[in-house]
Amino acid sequence: MIKQAMILAAGKGARMRPLTLTTPKPLVPVAGKSLIVWHIERLASAGITHIVLNAGYLSDVLIAGLDALDLENKLGITLNISVEEGEPLETAGGIKYALDQGLLHDAPFILVNGDVWTEFDFGALLAHELQDNLAHLVMVPNPEHHPNGDFVLHDGKLSSKADNSTAETTFAGISVMSPKIVANVAQGEIAALAPRLKAAMADGRVTGEITAAKWVDVGTLERLAEVEAYVLGKD
Repeated sequence: MIKQAMILAAGKGARMRPLTLTTPKPLVPVAGKSLIVWHIERLASAGITHIVLNAGYLSDVLIAGLDALDLENKLGITLNISVEEGEPLETAGGIKYALDQGLLHDAPFILVNGDVWTEFDFGALLAHELQDNLAHLVMVPNPEHHPNGDFVLHDGKLSSKADNSTAETTFAGISVMSPKIVANVAQGEIAALAPRLKAAMADGRVTGEITAAKWVDVGTLERLAEVEAYVLGKD
């Protein structure tokens, strides 16, 4: 069973300024609760006991904000923050850095983009076995702002789409990852995850599934307002 997760939270949130000039995007409130707290609570309720966040931009503000919430004691989890000094290490670099520090264990983990909001049931991934695969990605139908999609899903396997073509699904920013996906990343190296995922797809080592759960990429103030309206409309 998978017991650990990493939330990507080091971005600057430039498209959400002026909110993110003084507040790191993970702490931006969605219906009265910080975006990242939605993730932490859902991961904890699903059975994840060990959560790592990477932090860069306004990391001191993020750390102070999370400390004040005392989520470790309230939720019965271990919450570690991997602070990336200097230039952001990007996704693969951030994962490798957390592994090298011993904050992320050398075992499969759930990886979540900190700037999405979702009702996806993380518990559905806990028993997922990668076997020889390097990743398992959760996909969603293409949203309006991303009509061309990301990857092609066929018989449970994901592949890259051809240049200038359209895929029917978009990566939800939720996945199960093997630490082996960053095996060739040097300590402290700035490294993107996408090229490594595409290489693994070319080898037939990335699987996928489509979810119909509510999902929003909270990358703009407009989509933040969309999520708030949805949450408040349910109450």
